[in-house]
Amino acid sequence: MGLLESAVGMLGGGNQGGLMKVLAGMLSGGGLQGLLGQFQQGGLGDKAASWVGSGDNHPLEAHEVEQVMGPGQLDQIAQQAGVSRQEAAGGLAQLLPQAVNHLTPNGQVPQGGVQHNENDLMGMLGGLFGGK
Repeated sequence: MGLLESAVGMLGGGNQGGLMKVLAGMLSGGGLQGLLGQFQQGGLGDKAASWVGSGDNHPLEAHEVEQVMGPGQLDQIAQQAGVSRQEAAGGLAQLLPQAVNHLTPNGQVPQGGVQHNENDLMGMLGGLFGGK
């Protein structure tokens, strides 16, 4: 079972591609830099930096996702993915560290952000997480 399936299992098995599609949208263009900035401002900059760096990725907890994103943004993500706020927080906690790590292979955020559109990212993330 791949990581995405495990995360979806934790989400109650509902919409396999929903959360990954929202994540791809969040990370495309300049979204990666904005997301990392959000974690920095939310007091989790060291944790987010571990996902970019070449060392081990520090794990992320659902309550930390809620802390950084706040209820409004998390409700929007949950609605787009077709899951509850708690399910969205838990799924993002599982997916974000490895997704960011994958998109920063040289230990640095690409200049100008991730230069892939949402569909390209869906394919990359699907391969990374064993999604369909």
